[in-house]
Parts: sequence; structure tokens; C-alpha cells
Amino acid sequence: MLKLLRLGIIGYSPKNGHPYSFSSILNGYNREAYLKTEWLGILNYLEKREQDEIASLDARVTHIWTQSLDLSKQIARCSKIDHVVSNYQDMIGYIDGVIIARDDYEIHKEIAQCFLEENIPVLIDKPLTLSKEELQWYKPFFDKGLIMSCSGFRYCRELDDVRENLEKFGDIKLIRAAVINDWEKYGIHMLDATLGILDIDIIDINCIKHNSYDSYFLYCSDNLTVQIDTLGSNILAFSYEIFGTKKCEKFEIRDNFTSFKRMLGCFIDQIKTKEPAISWDNMSKSISTLITGVNARNTASRIKVIYE
Repeated sequence: MLKLLRLGIIGYSPKNGHPYSFSSILNGYNREAYLKTEWLGILNYLEKREQDEIASLDARVTHIWTQSLDLSKQIARCSKIDHVVSNYQDMIGYIDGVIIARDDYEIHKEIAQCFLEENIPVLIDKPLTLSKEELQWYKPFFDKGLIMSCSGFRYCRELDDVRENLEKFGDIKLIRAAVINDWEKYGIHMLDATLGILDIDIIDINCIKHNSYDSYFLYCSDNLTVQIDTLGSNILAFSYEIFGTKKCEKFEIRDNFTSFKRMLGCFIDQIKTKEPAISWDNMSKSISTLITGVNARNTASRIKVIYE
């Protein structure tokens, strides 16, 4: 019988349901427990899946920690997690990998450090960091196959045909994407979706602030422009458009389950093989672009991207 990897999960940051969704994809879920939470949207997409699609990967979440013991117990009930710990360090010795399922990037390093120093692989929710110094701190651990961090949109089902048949678009001149919320935490969804399709160099970035949203213009190699509009909290959008000389097409990215499951599967494979699921160049390009975008917005200027 195949031995399942044991994973720990760490939460929680406001409005981020990933501790629930990631754990339920890996473990299965308790419907009655979910009905007592605010995360009915997660329950809704879980219930739309076939039973053999859930808890089908080679790992289970066995331990959980959040800032609140009550919240940890609630997530454990929803996602069939056996062990709730009082300190996240208490997982060490009992897990094969850990998922930091919270997007408050300011404390990612603080939490990850104890696991990385024990050679425990860590999947860190997007964005990994917005600090160049922290990005370089992660590099030695990345080289040992201990770090993975990305948006699940890198693997989204809606863009499968694009990845497999990119040539049908001809020369792509423009990619235009629109996403809910802000650049720091949500721009990476569309950035990683793009870097999962195209091997491009992003040369410089400009940001135009509108009355109610921001537009980021990424000027890339091969005369490609990528425009990412961050629309704020009132518009639920995950829209993606490709404009090429042979074909133009628009996509609505909505299948979170598949995006998350594929990302988790890649992390599990990375634990097994000790080979990074994403190249350092690609991950560094994503984070360096995010950092430059923040600077472009704050200075109202066009800024060159310096890769770390």
C-alpha cells in the first residue's frame, strides 16, 4: 500500500480560506461542519466534484496550527485533520512537509524558518515575499528543493489549451487581465498565469491609477505588453484575454479546485523528488515583478525590473 505523506497546515489570514480548501482537497470534508462556517463557497465547489477527485493525492494534512485554537479546531472538523497543535513548531518530527496557507507575506519568513532549517519542505501561499532581501534569503533553501510558492493560477484548467497550442495565437501582442483586490496579493494570480504560459522577460513596468482601480503595464520581450488591472474589493473578476495575430480569446478563470489540486500535487511531487516544481528564474521573475510594480505605483514612474 502506498505510504501517504504527512503534511502540516498553518493559517490564518483574514478573508483567506486556503487552510480550509487546501486541507479539504487533500483530506476530504465534513459538510455539516462547513455549514457552521462562513466558507460556504468552498463547500459549494467541493460538492460539485466527484468523490474520487477528493483525497486522491498521495498526502494527507495531519496537523494544523492557527493563531486561534477555536479556529484550528473548526478547520480540523471541516477538513478531517487529526491533530491540532498549540505551537506550529510542535509539528516538527511528525510531518513530511508544511503548507503556510496565509497570504500575509510579511510573516512568511518568520514562520517558514524553523521548518526550512530542519529540511522540511514548505509550500508558501502567494506572494512569497515583497522583499528582495527575503527573496535572496530563501535561495539556498530553494536550491535544496525545500521551497515552493506560486498562485494556483499557474496551473489553472482554463488555460490548458493555451499552454498546449500556443502557436494558434500567432504573435501575441497583448495580454489583458483583470482581477479583484490589490496588486500585492492578487496581481500575482494573473502574473503567474502568464508566466505559466510564456517564457518571457519583463523589462519594465508602469502603473496608472484610475479613480477606483489601478492598471499595471508590463513591457516584455518580443514586443509583448501585459496589462493587469486590479479592481479593488467590489468587483469579483478573474478575467484573462490574449490578443494574437492569428487569434484572440477571452477566458474566465473560475475553477479554483483544479488550480489548487494541481498546485498541491506539484508540491507533493517536489517533496518526493527534492526537485523544485518551479524554476528559480521563474519564481524570482514573478516576485521581482511584483516588487517593481509596487514601486512603479508608489512613484508614478516607469521602472525597470531587476531580477534577483
